[in-house]
Amino acid sequence: MPAPPVAVVGLGQLGGSLAAALAAAGRPVSGWDVDPAAREAAAARGVAITRELSGVVVLAVPLPAMATALDGLVVDPAATVTDLGSVKRPVLEALSPALGSRFVGGHPMCGTERSGHEAVDPELFRGARWAVCLEAGTELPRWLRVAEVALAVGAEVVPATAAEHDDAVAAISAVPHLLAAALAAAAADAGPLALSLAAGSFGSGTRVIGSDPAFVTAMVEGNAAPTEQALARVRAQLDRPWPELVAAGHAAVTRRPGRRAVRVPLERSALLALGRSGGAVTRRLAAFVEGWVPDPA
Repeated sequence: MPAPPVAVVGLGQLGGSLAAALAAAGRPVSGWDVDPAAREAAAARGVAITRELSGVVVLAVPLPAMATALDGLVVDPAATVTDLGSVKRPVLEALSPALGSRFVGGHPMCGTERSGHEAVDPELFRGARWAVCLEAGTELPRWLRVAEVALAVGAEVVPATAAEHDDAVAAISAVPHLLAAALAAAAADAGPLALSLAAGSFGSGTRVIGSDPAFVTAMVEGNAAPTEQALARVRAQLDRPWPELVAAGHAAVTRRPGRRAVRVPLERSALLALGRSGGAVTRRLAAFVEGWVPDPA
């Protein structure tokens, strides 16, 4: 059976990169953006520009615009709708009343501090983890359609519920953005000499706060409770004796578990168990998916 077409709403960095990667792979892809310049750039990369959307419809717009992203567009009633938003529970709550089981949340863990169609990179998703949400009412065929879009551009799919996703990304995305902001502000308070001496460690620690402040604010405020809990864990770590803290942090980032290949049936509990173990899906095989799980041995 041929893969369904993909339609991308929002052709900035993430949406434009996805559309460009699919077009380069020969997948039928269309798109729309309110910005004429973004539409023109996408068209030059082989994306058909249209307001009529079908197949898998991807919402690649800022979080505050999710609920109205499809206004004025013609969407096939049979289309599966997904998104690329950095938080999942608020998007699920906003879109489920109108879309029901047609909506499958998603979030590729990639991107840079740059934004807009000038930052498009067709290789952006290669090797990235892409969370695809699997709720109690999610239809597996629709989940698979979204997962196959992620796989088609070189990503690895992580099955998770919206709540699990939001708890996890609070720790590894929202908190790092806030810590980067705190580091940058504290260094600025230290004065011009400190900033003039800033080098690699400061640049690495503050890079992400170069992102659009509105984007960062929407991300952390949209996931406020899990972010507060994750910040509390960071504060507890900072209260440890410094040698102990440094050793624990070093061990966490230098640990290199191996990978063990697995084959998982297309069944909700099995797929979620794969994601919860820290594994990912890399390939679809008929009634199964192939992937890997961490192997500490």
